[in-house]
Amino acid sequence: MNLNLRAISENTYDAIVIGSGISGGWAAKELTEKGLKTLVLERGRMVEHVADYPTANLNPWEMKYRGSVAPADRRAAPIQSKVYNYHDASKHFFVRDVDEPYNQVKPFDWIRGYHVGGRSILWGKQTYRWSDLDFEANAKDGYGVDWPIRYADIAPWYSYVEKFAGISGSVENIPVLPDSEFLPPMEMNVLEKHVAKRVEEHYKGARRIIIGRVAHLTVPHNGRGSCQYRNRCERGCPFGAYFSSNSTTLPAAKATGHLTIRPFSIVHSILYDEKKGRATGVKIVDAETMQTYEFYARIIFCNASTLGTAAILLNSTSNRFPNGLGNDSGQLGHNLMDHHYGVGAYGDTDDFQDFYYFGRRPNGIYIPRFRNVDDGEKRDYLRGFGYQGGASRGRANADEGIGAAFKESLTGVGKWSFGVGAWGEHLPYFENKVTLNHDKKDKWGLPTLDIDCEFRENERKMRADMANDAAEMLEAAGLKNVGTYDSSPAPGFCIHEMGTARMGRDPKTSVLNAWNQVHACPNIFVTDGACMTSNGVVNPSLTYMALTARAADWAGEELKRGNL
Repeated sequence: MNLNLRAISENTYDAIVIGSGISGGWAAKELTEKGLKTLVLERGRMVEHVADYPTANLNPWEMKYRGSVAPADRRAAPIQSKVYNYHDASKHFFVRDVDEPYNQVKPFDWIRGYHVGGRSILWGKQTYRWSDLDFEANAKDGYGVDWPIRYADIAPWYSYVEKFAGISGSVENIPVLPDSEFLPPMEMNVLEKHVAKRVEEHYKGARRIIIGRVAHLTVPHNGRGSCQYRNRCERGCPFGAYFSSNSTTLPAAKATGHLTIRPFSIVHSILYDEKKGRATGVKIVDAETMQTYEFYARIIFCNASTLGTAAILLNSTSNRFPNGLGNDSGQLGHNLMDHHYGVGAYGDTDDFQDFYYFGRRPNGIYIPRFRNVDDGEKRDYLRGFGYQGGASRGRANADEGIGAAFKESLTGVGKWSFGVGAWGEHLPYFENKVTLNHDKKDKWGLPTLDIDCEFRENERKMRADMANDAAEMLEAAGLKNVGTYDSSPAPGFCIHEMGTARMGRDPKTSVLNAWNQVHACPNIFVTDGACMTSNGVVNPSLTYMALTARAADWAGEELKRGNL
């Protein structure tokens, strides 16, 4: 008995954070800085900043497959290897699909990285604030439930996380895209500036092209170095020039002396005490030994990613919660969303032959949403979309050849080209869901996920404008050979999965309250993508950061008040 009590004591913390990615890193930082002894559980391996970026400085000729994807890797990771930043130098930051199965009821590409830092090492780093156009959308058109917060509630927290993370961008005063706390912006190249000017003139300011807003440092910041324009981000940045948990939030948490990270810890479920009406801890399976352990804490933050958090909560059953922890509303696992993209336009020009650009800028341009912004505009679909893209010059000779003359021809540059791709909003449909498959278990004995998600008529109608509007703008800017494309990727491939444990005002129709607390179990907080009530049109990670910092602050105050 004494040994058991000692084991419980040694495994007890003030807070447990499940997951170490973008939101988990922020939870760890905020909770430890409040003096809370915090355990971070990560299902994958340890990754130390700089030390565990083995390919960061390799040149193509120093890698076996010259930075491409080997056939064996495509077979082991058929879904992960589709992604633009999966290759010989980055594959170790992605899962092997053969080792991490899930079940596609409908096509869904689940892109994952299981290691300390998670996808914060791999993300595209585009960082945009939401506006009230986004937070009010559900209430206005009746899809989903109303967000329990508005822009004014989260604006101070956007500022808080931006100042620490470091966001480069330009002040533009665009109502649908609030400005951030910016470091100096990256610079558009000559063709981007030209197209931006022509588009703004043609549409009289109704459509704008701005430099992308990114979590890349353009000047040294908080002890981290500035971007070197190498565009090798997915290998891990030894300069700490982009925001990741590994370079930014976890070192801050470690500096407090209150952080413990336990890798290879696959969360089985959250422990619930029916007499107390509270969660008491977390049960894990050690990925290396297959042993199970229990850890205890007063508060628990779920940051395992949208689908990971959904799986954990669904598997956390009890007499009180037979269908998943906090699932009184029946909404847990439902309302899964992803941005639909893979559609846009391209063009080229014979102009600006005497101009080039500096380095490999890991950023592009952004075109904020302009459809369905004013109440007077009525398209045949709801919500809207924004664009990302940019201009570049290819090589002069793309034909096959042989010999010295051919090699010499490859050193020249070709004409300028410009491309834009759209990111569209996906409505929160109840039928888009994940459920546990207890008949198909993984090698750790946990049920796998069935993912049943699709884009519907609203998204399909939107895509016509997403392509045509892009082409129209490029033509208005004077580009030639303008064409459109639509590859129609399945949900998941945009890697912006959201929903499954949405926030809301009413416990009967939502899982979380305005502070990201589970309505029926207030010492559990969900601040990753699972909490999202709708998905807007911009990249979501900055909003996860702000919601996490806000929720951690609230959790700390509630602990002081004795409410948790």
